Amino acid sequence: EISNIHDAADRKGIDIIIDLKSNAIPQVVLNKLFKHTQLQVGFGCNMLALVNGTPRVLSLKEILFYYIEHQKDVVTRRTRYELAKAEEREHILEGYIIALDNIDEVIHIIRSSETDKEAAARLTERFGLSEKQTNAILEMRLRRLTGLERTKIEEELAELREKIAYYKQILADENLLKQVIKEELQEIKKKYNTPRRTRLTGEAKDIEVEDLIAEENMVVTMTKAGYIKRLPVSTYRQQKRGGKGMQGVNLKDADFVEHLFVASTHSYMLFFSTKGKVYRLKVYEIPEAGRHARGTAIVNLLPLEKGESISAVIATKDFPAEEFLMFATAQGNVKKTSMDQYDRTRRDGLIAINLKDGDELISVKRVAKGEKVIMVSSAGKAILWDESEARAMGRGTMGVRGMNVPADAHVLGMEIAKPGTDLFVITEKGYGKRTKIEEYPEHHRGGQGVYTITMTHKKGLLSVMKIVGPDDEIMIVSEDGVIVRTPVKGISELGRSTQGVKVMNVADKDKVCAVAIASTGKKKAKKAAPADENQMGLLEEESEEGTLAIDDLDDDLGDEGEATEE
Repeated sequence: EISNIHDAADRKGIDIIIDLKSNAIPQVVLNKLFKHTQLQVGFGCNMLALVNGTPRVLSLKEILFYYIEHQKDVVTRRTRYELAKAEEREHILEGYIIALDNIDEVIHIIRSSETDKEAAARLTERFGLSEKQTNAILEMRLRRLTGLERTKIEEELAELREKIAYYKQILADENLLKQVIKEELQEIKKKYNTPRRTRLTGEAKDIEVEDLIAEENMVVTMTKAGYIKRLPVSTYRQQKRGGKGMQGVNLKDADFVEHLFVASTHSYMLFFSTKGKVYRLKVYEIPEAGRHARGTAIVNLLPLEKGESISAVIATKDFPAEEFLMFATAQGNVKKTSMDQYDRTRRDGLIAINLKDGDELISVKRVAKGEKVIMVSSAGKAILWDESEARAMGRGTMGVRGMNVPADAHVLGMEIAKPGTDLFVITEKGYGKRTKIEEYPEHHRGGQGVYTITMTHKKGLLSVMKIVGPDDEIMIVSEDGVIVRTPVKGISELGRSTQGVKVMNVADKDKVCAVAIASTGKKKAKKAAPADENQMGLLEEESEEGTLAIDDLDDDLGDEGEATEE
């Protein structure tokens, strides 16, 4: 991943500049350098020390014990030395005081003596001075005879006597000796304290790729055309509610954000392809890009075959055995498999579901116990059934019949039907409507379902289905790249057996091909069940400046999919 290395070291320190290739992930490269080069080294510490002249391997407690014993010895010997020096100085000062008290007689003895030896002997005999005191008096300068100098000598003598008493107390009291050691260590810490640059661990181990990648929440977006990127959530926390938005991402014509998640850098992204394969990436392996960037084409990250595209994306941190994924194919097959079956990886992908010839995977949803599944066919019919109708199966299986569709029709999509939501459908010619989920009777899986829209030749075949909430906005895309963004509330809520209304004007040779949820409304989202947490897209998060929701992200898209600023 490295294209070049520059040595920019100077007198201020080491500076190595590493140029990365365009598709490299900086954190991963850094971790590889830590792992395979001398940029970071680990070493074991052998606690071998000399104890009373004998080499011994010590425990941490023993090392501390012998170090403190050594410090006791050092402080004791130092205190004895300082006590001896202080007592020696005290002795000299006491001689000075005697001399100053008898200054006239001392001067007379010195002046009347023929030699230094005679003067010293007479002073010793007269005042009972020691040899050191006598020599110090004979060498004393005349300025020490002033009253100010006498005061200084007396003050120094008093200070010395305090120190001598303190030194003797240290030598007599072991607790005070330990307190001195403690205070000196604290002083060393205060003077030389720097942050630890090494990490202490019980044992050396290899660095994993994500060990040094900070765990933080990232916004991951993937467009219909297959461009993916991630960027920190904080990028969008800068916006307040009800603002005008900001200049957005530069997307190609007819492209729009189809999958959007908030996931940790250490979470997994599962990519399910139309050919029934699943690919797995860590979120940090997805290249980070700016808010205006289009992102990286998914084919540069995953080994997709020719004609293979991504039909569903699931974000998850773990793979619990009690949670399931529900698969649906274009020919009406469904399969429910425990998530722990996908807790493995292979470079060229794993088989997520076995497909018949001509069939393709169209939808994957995280499903929780007791939830309802709704499937819609291009023939205009919808079937609602409980998830328990599909028993759990292994990974490499084909599944069971979820919806019976005629030979000339196919399943448009599968969604998890939440109470209080609507089923939105739209035909190739732009006629659509929304119908309350409660109007659809619950059936056993495998049936043809009931009509969700009255089909006519003028309106064309049913093209797209989505489960929408009352506050959602949707983006409708045609094959020619025309994009219309409209609030769900503006689309009539009609019964099942109706023809719908014109939602989008579609040219004669054009067709509606896709619908995406543009935002999840202005209300604060309630905490969803774990099974739906990532399937619903970006849940709102509290921040200091307001609430983050999809419309904060969606301000990046203009009404026509181009970069605009309102």
